[in-house]
Amino acid sequence: MFCRHDDLKEMLDSNKDSLKLEAMKRIVAMIARGKNASDLFPAVVKNVACKNIEVKKLVYVYLVRYAEEQQDLALLSISTFQRGLKDPNQLIRASALRVLSSIRVPIIVPIMMLAIKEAASDMSPYVRKTAAHAIPKLYSLDSDQKDQLIEVIEKLLSDKTTLVAGSVVMAFEEVCPERIDLIHKNYRKLCNLLIDVEEWGQVVIINMLTRYARTQFLSPNQNVSGADRREACAFASEPASLVKRKPYVMDPDHRLLLRNTKPLLQSRNAAVVMSVAQLYFHLAPKAEVGVIAKALVRLLRSHRSVQYVVLQNVATMSIKRRGMFEPYLKSFYIRSTDPTQIKILKLEVLTNLANETNISTILREFQTYIRSMDKDFVAATIQAIGRCATNIGKVRDTCLNGLVQLLSNRDELVVAESVVVIKKLLQMQPSQHSEIIKHMAKLTDNIQVPMARASILWLIGEYCEHVPKIAPDVLRKMAKSFTSEEDIVKLQVINLAAKLYLTNSKQSKLLTQYVLNLAKYDQNYDIRDRARFIRQLIVPTEKSGALNKYAKKLFLAQKPAPILESSFKDRDHFQLGSLSHLLNAKAVGYQELPDWPSEAPDPSVRNVEVLASPLPRSNGKTGISLRNIVKWLASPLHPKGSHQPLLTMAEGAPGSFLGFLLPSCLSSLHFSLPKSPHFFLPSSPALQMISPVFGAVKTHELLHRMTGEGLSVEYYFSRQPFAPDSRMVAVQIQISNNTAAEVKNIRVNEPKLLSGMRVQEFKEIESLAPGETVSVAMGIDFCDSTQAASFQLCTHTRQFYVSIQPPVGELMAPVFMSENEFKKEQGKLTGMSEITEKLTLPDKCQSDHVIVQQVTSAANVSRVPCGSDKEYRFAAKTVSSGSLILIMLEKKAGSVAQLTINSEKMLISTMLVKDIIHSLTQ
Repeated sequence: MFCRHDDLKEMLDSNKDSLKLEAMKRIVAMIARGKNASDLFPAVVKNVACKNIEVKKLVYVYLVRYAEEQQDLALLSISTFQRGLKDPNQLIRASALRVLSSIRVPIIVPIMMLAIKEAASDMSPYVRKTAAHAIPKLYSLDSDQKDQLIEVIEKLLSDKTTLVAGSVVMAFEEVCPERIDLIHKNYRKLCNLLIDVEEWGQVVIINMLTRYARTQFLSPNQNVSGADRREACAFASEPASLVKRKPYVMDPDHRLLLRNTKPLLQSRNAAVVMSVAQLYFHLAPKAEVGVIAKALVRLLRSHRSVQYVVLQNVATMSIKRRGMFEPYLKSFYIRSTDPTQIKILKLEVLTNLANETNISTILREFQTYIRSMDKDFVAATIQAIGRCATNIGKVRDTCLNGLVQLLSNRDELVVAESVVVIKKLLQMQPSQHSEIIKHMAKLTDNIQVPMARASILWLIGEYCEHVPKIAPDVLRKMAKSFTSEEDIVKLQVINLAAKLYLTNSKQSKLLTQYVLNLAKYDQNYDIRDRARFIRQLIVPTEKSGALNKYAKKLFLAQKPAPILESSFKDRDHFQLGSLSHLLNAKAVGYQELPDWPSEAPDPSVRNVEVLASPLPRSNGKTGISLRNIVKWLASPLHPKGSHQPLLTMAEGAPGSFLGFLLPSCLSSLHFSLPKSPHFFLPSSPALQMISPVFGAVKTHELLHRMTGEGLSVEYYFSRQPFAPDSRMVAVQIQISNNTAAEVKNIRVNEPKLLSGMRVQEFKEIESLAPGETVSVAMGIDFCDSTQAASFQLCTHTRQFYVSIQPPVGELMAPVFMSENEFKKEQGKLTGMSEITEKLTLPDKCQSDHVIVQQVTSAANVSRVPCGSDKEYRFAAKTVSSGSLILIMLEKKAGSVAQLTINSEKMLISTMLVKDIIHSLTQ
């Protein structure tokens, strides 16, 4: 270990940047593996002024980790960090601020404050994001800086970039969550930016907006208040009886929040989905909360830790919102591979969802669980049966009989838990179940679990009048073994003796005195005190005889039946998804969920003056949006704004209306396209501008602007033939320069392809100006495989490793054929070349137009004419090998349909079936 560290120190002291870079890579790797590298701090910190940018980045990474531990040495280099704040490279500026805020020494607070203020005005959003991260660090170091930090937070809240939004909201939550006035003018902006914010920022913003909405809007599940009704009467001149029944009209800003968060239920991040779910649960009208159920059920296929958190929240929701989870009852059935905690939570949900309609199904499921080898799970199942019997009266006798049968089980723990639950159920109808009490009395010879024995004794004592012959005999047996019993059992033996003395003293007087004498000398003081108290109360003497008349009222009083409730009943007063809800206890830093206001606050506080923005620009020239051109063309024909017929014409023959009009309209115009995934204008002459059949182009991210240091790249499959090579799939690539500097020599290099795959690279882009976007085309022969094609995207300074992976539906090209030709070819592709699957079409997918739209959005195919209105046929060939692919969808009875795909490419057929079914049923 020491030798290796000596080598690293020598490398760091060398004059060669390559050696320093190698040493820093090794050191950072050590830190990543959890090894201690603090003794290298002096050698590393000397290189903070290194001119090599790669070395400097890694030095800052190291310093962030150890600056707090090595404060004295870090302070010696503080001037270097301050110079780093002025570095031209945004990553160095951000790293310097990160290191500076990690040195937790009060003496440098003024320097940190100045650095944060300057970073908050930095041109780079990444540096501004780092400034937001530094705010809570400074606040925890010196809370007296709160006022100045709030000014910085207010400035950053007005930032319009998505990169900063999540970080500044986190700073707001840490420093000044009570300053709700700072959110007013930024509320609508945060709602609109939310979909584009990074995932963890989305979680923070959604949780903050949940609490904001609870203070600024009225509850959507209430009627109009009296004052509002009177105002409505005066305005509408309607009778008060009619106005009274008017529902509450939701604030548009409240609706904006619900509308903009709903798409995030499809997020790949479980925390985002959970945040949206809790927002809907706490804010949405009852009729709309159900939309979160499907998303939460989807998360049950995630990792165990995610399942545990989701089920905790579902268990709480299912108490007040049972109806939204009932359609997914089977999703909560328990698997043998589930861990115990997951099993118990699923049991909780199943019990909450039980009603008279599904109780028979749930009880059959519970019967299988009792045979499990997991004892804790079996005990929880028996308790769940007891809760079902309590909540649903018509199955109480059935549950009780089933639990009595468990009393003959060989497993002592099963018998013990059954006794405890039966005891609680019998308290509801004791007179109707004397036979069960007699049966349980016989079990005292066999059951050894203390709680079960105590429950039997309590039951016999409580209802001793129903079993007058058996109760004294049980007391006789228990008196024999009294000294060897557990304390909880001894206490119940004493109680049984007292109750029998009061109801049947002739048979039990001597036994009672014997038991009380034994208890008088017991080692446990509770038992001694109980015996002394009971003797004085029930045994008549000259002194205590007057008390005897109260003994029966005390011991034989009517006991209320126990209420078996869910442990999650009142847990929703904690905000769902929070640690406090998970623990069912208020955690440190938890902010209470505010109550709805009784009167609606002034909504005008969220009104922000919006300045008119100029038209989109490209290279400094005013542009015309293609979206507006399409809208302009469509408006005379379709006043309601429906563009579908016009777009359909564009997809037809080259001489169609739009295909003819657009080139003539645009030939004399310079225009730029908005940064939207729906439309692109390829620069390659081989590709013409099209809109995919029945929908927008789906773009994929090839290189994020953070990873690409300001260079962002997206791609989409244009579904056009690739002119240089017809066996290649055409891929359109859009490259954007988001930096303030020119990027040169953008090209493809070193493709790493599987055997047989080929790439036709796009022509090198010599220069890309700041803010400029260019679209180029490349062709890829995927060899009819969905494996990714990897390559380097290079500039004059950097190389980025990227890959393009095609959906199976983009590996084919449409084929036009007649109905007879389709049937003929389909007859040749049977047996192993045919895949058939049944599916249920949703209501929205019943029309011809929608079905064709969904199929063609999933795959690049053309429709084959068909004489039947119950059949839909489509044909295509794979681009690489030319293998024929035939698709037929047949409507059956009701909403049932059958999908058939014929092709020699079985792997493609299998994947295509899944994609089409998903497209039709999503």
